[in-house]
Amino acid sequence: MVNSIEVNEQAKISTLTCIDLSNPDVQSSVSLLKQACLDSGFFHIINHGIDDEFMDEVFAQSKKLFDLPMKEKMKLLRNEKHRGYTPVLDEHLDPVNQIHGDYKEGYYIGVEVPDDDPDANKPFYGSNMWPSSDILPGWRETMEKYHQEALDVARAVARLIALSLDLDDDFFDRPEILGKTIATLRLLHYEGRTSEPAKGIFGAGAHSDFGLITLLATDSIFGLQICKSKDAEPQIWEYVPPLKGAFIVNLGDMLERWSNGIFRSTLHRVLGHGQERYSIAYFVEPSHDCIVECLPTCQSTENPPKFPPIKCESYMLQRYKDTHADRNSYK
Repeated sequence: MVNSIEVNEQAKISTLTCIDLSNPDVQSSVSLLKQACLDSGFFHIINHGIDDEFMDEVFAQSKKLFDLPMKEKMKLLRNEKHRGYTPVLDEHLDPVNQIHGDYKEGYYIGVEVPDDDPDANKPFYGSNMWPSSDILPGWRETMEKYHQEALDVARAVARLIALSLDLDDDFFDRPEILGKTIATLRLLHYEGRTSEPAKGIFGAGAHSDFGLITLLATDSIFGLQICKSKDAEPQIWEYVPPLKGAFIVNLGDMLERWSNGIFRSTLHRVLGHGQERYSIAYFVEPSHDCIVECLPTCQSTENPPKFPPIKCESYMLQRYKDTHADRNSYK
């Protein structure tokens, strides 16, 4: 059994760089972040401004949702805007190696866009699905507050990333990037099933994230693994230890494309070890219309762009289609 105290003797543990967002020496933070992005695409951030008591409340409210009877959760089933509840096996992140989908359930909460707003017609904007306040009082207010505070943290991290790529610190704050971001909060609950990689059973299959960055908060249970050398055979997987009060940050595919492959969107997965596990992911993607193409600071005659330009909306729609069950299968 793997937990915050005891780890299987054969498990490899990854040591992540820890970046203090309150450090007044910005250049020192930029240097640390850049090296982490070159090495693994994963790092910890501390002193990010979201206090521990509030994080504990977010986790408590998340558990209350997943503790609801299945009948109540299915009333909130993920809609066409990818908002709401996703049952166990709904997501299938690694179809090559998984015999079933992921042994986790989740809940998507996006940026709230009123139905009468013209942007609500876009695939990843719209109104959220909220559990009744009679069933879960205060739940919506907690999640909306967390959504906004996590976005503030993500913007702070994005400024450091911009500087590490020799860009102006507000590069990612532009309207076409994070001005109308597709930022998605996803609550996650892994059931107590033990993963068996050799048999294709995973809490979450191996994958890279889709967008700019992801902020991940976890409980004290081990489970997250990263593979720093995705082309190595055999792949070497290392556990990322939980760190109380810290976010695990990882880079997404779009940042890898922006940086011409210099920064890495690293493969990661989750293994279950017979214990329930909760985590809270905050995925930060650009606006629908953002064109992601190689940055001028990341290309040269000797190092031309490796990826063609892509529109964020098109890329996101394809990735969701590839990794999620057809909603019609639940009818």
